Amino acid sequence: MNNPLLENVNIKSIVLLPTPAELRAQVPQTAASARTVERGRAAIERILDRDDPRFMAIVGPCSIHNLDAAGEYARRLRAIADEVADTILVVMRVYFEKPRTTVGWKGFINDPYLNDTFRIEDGLRMARRFLVSVAELGLPAATEVLDTLTPQYIGDLISWAAIGARTAEAQTHREIASGLSTPVGFKNGTDGSLDPAINGIASSVGQHHFLGVTDDGLPAVFATAGNAYSHVVLRGGREPNYDASHVAECERRLKAAHLPMNVVVDCSHANSHKRPEEQGAVLRDLLAQIEAGNRSIRGFMLESFLEPGAQTIPQDLRRLRPGLSVTDACIGWDETAALLREAAERLAPVAAARR
Repeated sequence: MNNPLLENVNIKSIVLLPTPAELRAQVPQTAASARTVERGRAAIERILDRDDPRFMAIVGPCSIHNLDAAGEYARRLRAIADEVADTILVVMRVYFEKPRTTVGWKGFINDPYLNDTFRIEDGLRMARRFLVSVAELGLPAATEVLDTLTPQYIGDLISWAAIGARTAEAQTHREIASGLSTPVGFKNGTDGSLDPAINGIASSVGQHHFLGVTDDGLPAVFATAGNAYSHVVLRGGREPNYDASHVAECERRLKAAHLPMNVVVDCSHANSHKRPEEQGAVLRDLLAQIEAGNRSIRGFMLESFLEPGAQTIPQDLRRLRPGLSVTDACIGWDETAALLREAAERLAPVAAARR
């Protein structure tokens, strides 16, 4: 018998969710979507193994808040992905969860209607349906793992996952990363320290045992084999860390830890001082490093949406612009397309020489 004086003292309500198996049955994979996810994961692994000389570009909104606008973005990105496919594997950034330093909108899954109703079941179902549609376009998807149960609901539709700067030090997220079926990028700390990422990778390549929930919603102990495709994502800190000296330091640290020298650079966040107009300069610096012979940089990230900039979530949601970020400011579509084409043109000789 529960003792109300001892249990759930600060819990206002409990709402049951469908099990992961039930939700996947309601919104199933299709043959086309499963093929995209499988091919996306395999291509990223080959890039990290250096069996594929191409580079990966993880591109998309800071967060998803409007599915129609995100769908339009996905269709445009798919067309560009075809153009640059010989040189760049384009993966759409589909982030449904947002970490918060204090409070604020925590993402589409947590509050899909942006009105503090917190219809998480609706958020999970709509997120899964959207991921199926993106995969059916032939576009692999990337996301950040934040809530520990979310991968059970949508993980089969993801080709690349990130562990963010705020969670890279968490034992729970390192354990989860060791069992994920996707390559995983660990971001450096918000202060710029490489320790959270390096130690996170070292932990996630090992085997772990931890508590989780099965597809049928039952508590269980999960034993993992370790994730061989964990790698660093440089996102800046107190200062940017994308330049050649910082990349070389990251390489040194990875080598000292006996880890593969695979680096992805986030052109946004602290590397661009959260000013979207600086993302292009960051990318061009990376391209110059690769042209000069760097072999550890395996890809880059861009925060991009249909419109440049950002907006706050208004009280009157009718004023919300569907193609404009509600979290970090993004570059707009025209600049996105131009940067991807420029990157493909400059990297094509490098990829050809490595074949």
